[in-house]
Amino acid sequence: MRPSNRPTVLCRSLIHISRNGARDVAGLRLPCCDDATLSNSTAKKPAPRRQDFLPAGAQRISAQNMEVIRVNGKYFIIVCFLALLLSPAVARSQIVANTGTDGLEVHNAPAPNAELSSQQAPAPAVSADQAGRVILPRSLFGTSARARSSVTRRGVPPFALAQSSGPTARPVDPAADAAAPKGIDVAPASRVEVEKELEAMKARIAELEKELGATTAEPPPSPAAAAPQTVPNIPEALQAPAAAGGVDNFTPFAYADFTWLNGYPRTKDLVLDTKFFTPEIRFDTHFMEDFNQPRDHTMGGATESFRSGEFQIEQLSFGGDFHWQNVRGRVLTMYGLFAATTPRNDASAGVGQWDVRTSYRYLAEAYGGYHFDVNHGLNVDAGIFVSYIGLFSYYNFDNWTYQPSFVSSNTPWFFNGLRIQWFPTNKLKIEPWLINGWQSYNRFNGHHGFGGQILYRPKEWLSLVFNNYGRGTDTLGNPDRKRLHTDDSIEVRYYNKPENSGISKMAFSVTGDLGCEYGGGVTCHGGAGGPKQAFLGWMAYDRTWFGKDKYAITVGGGMMNNPGRYLTLLPPINGADAVSGSPYFTANPGDKAHMWDSTVTFHWMPKQYVTWWLEGGYRHSDVPYWSGRGGITPPGGNTGAPSQFVCGAGGSAGTSDLATALVNCGGNVFFPDLRKSQTVLSAGVMVKF
Repeated sequence: MRPSNRPTVLCRSLIHISRNGARDVAGLRLPCCDDATLSNSTAKKPAPRRQDFLPAGAQRISAQNMEVIRVNGKYFIIVCFLALLLSPAVARSQIVANTGTDGLEVHNAPAPNAELSSQQAPAPAVSADQAGRVILPRSLFGTSARARSSVTRRGVPPFALAQSSGPTARPVDPAADAAAPKGIDVAPASRVEVEKELEAMKARIAELEKELGATTAEPPPSPAAAAPQTVPNIPEALQAPAAAGGVDNFTPFAYADFTWLNGYPRTKDLVLDTKFFTPEIRFDTHFMEDFNQPRDHTMGGATESFRSGEFQIEQLSFGGDFHWQNVRGRVLTMYGLFAATTPRNDASAGVGQWDVRTSYRYLAEAYGGYHFDVNHGLNVDAGIFVSYIGLFSYYNFDNWTYQPSFVSSNTPWFFNGLRIQWFPTNKLKIEPWLINGWQSYNRFNGHHGFGGQILYRPKEWLSLVFNNYGRGTDTLGNPDRKRLHTDDSIEVRYYNKPENSGISKMAFSVTGDLGCEYGGGVTCHGGAGGPKQAFLGWMAYDRTWFGKDKYAITVGGGMMNNPGRYLTLLPPINGADAVSGSPYFTANPGDKAHMWDSTVTFHWMPKQYVTWWLEGGYRHSDVPYWSGRGGITPPGGNTGAPSQFVCGAGGSAGTSDLATALVNCGGNVFFPDLRKSQTVLSAGVMVKF
């Protein structure tokens, strides 16, 4: 600390502490805080900052330093008060000081402007020599504060408010001393007492300076540094995973962009993701118009088309994937039309006493499992999971068309059991299944179903998938009948210019299915063992994207031949389902079902999370199958057991034998209006987050 600056530093600190710039403390006007002194101290410097209030040894001060000054402000006030006792003069106060010259320093002072009367100015506590130099007492800090002659206020030098007009100082006037203001006790103190106080204060000041030096030794904060913000204590599991950089050549199928595939969601970004949970939400709303105009608005023989001339919510699902420390799980709810139409096509609910359809009605997927760090991954999951569904996805948002062809509609949508997903490379998946049966919540008979999938994507433009199923005994009430099935697809993207405003992408898919049932009175090829019970089908689609992938048109269709009808969807005549069956559309060995269809679908995809669509489709059957103008609902609504005939006048015929029903109904039996063809125009919106 420079000795000449100490009084000014103390006064400025006191002014800062007082917050209002007042220089009067305990009724005193501090000489070291006089306007002229402060003006002189800053005449050649810019406006003082808080860090300038400190000594030269600490050019910058932190908020911690200022706090020390505030806390110890009372000590500085005492210091300034003692300084007053030894200062040359006090405004409008008279302090009696020793007149001896011991320990005094001599400084130049300007000549006085006018002689002050003894009543207006206190007697000086200093003397002047013959040269007109003012003698100041030595400062409390060891040196004196210098009187500056360049700047004055009211024509009086700052440290010589009372000066003589002559070459010598005026002696002390006792009368004037008595008339001095009473802001402080001006009774003279003994030299011994003053020296004791000085020694005590010097020790305290040394202690404070040491404390101040310790705090200022810390590096000053950056001017732009803000106060530390409180960081929310978010568990690691709920934090977003670190962003992956570059191409991921380890995670299966992550090395390329496969969002162009049929049956694969095209969303590339996650709205929300954490290390523990990745949410998923789906909305699917449509309007369909069946040109057959069924009066009961009921459309049959489909997996996506259920009501005509109405706005309907096909699917509302929410849930997501759980993943933490190799433990995994997934749940996705199922509300809307899917919650009723999916369980109704499972005949296994007819086994046992528990209403499993109600138990699983609102779950599309629900499984838990574990991930093993083997090769590129090994997952073992148990629960309900979606099946292969003939290339298409169970969720319409993921597909190129809304209503798929028969190969996709009549293959399983879900499995209930155990699956293993092994990824020997990042381009190959081998997935075996041990399940209750073919699209079944329960096990039909004595055997579980067994199958698996092989998915191979060697290039970004090519995908091959092979699904196989066997061993299952999936005919309700016939434990000797077994089922085999294979479903294989290829998808090729043969054009890709995603930034083109015209055609930006083109791809096609081809799927072939082959299967049969044998034993229990049927055969795969017909002959002595029983009628032919088989399935043969195919479908093909071509898709073209436009306008940087914001628009797309898909054309395609397919056919199926399913003698025995063991996979043909049952129309819901009089509320019939897979368990009840229906006398109006039987599934007996040898019953034929040969059908084909075609569709044209337009997609508008302004964002990756939404698809607006418009679709026209035509389907044909060799046997009456689709709802006609008269509908498929009996007069007065569904009545009696769906497995029995209904009388034309209403009420159940009480039998599934037509001859008996005619007798019971007096010759008037209800028959649904079934047609061989169906034309549907539909539109809707699908959302996936």
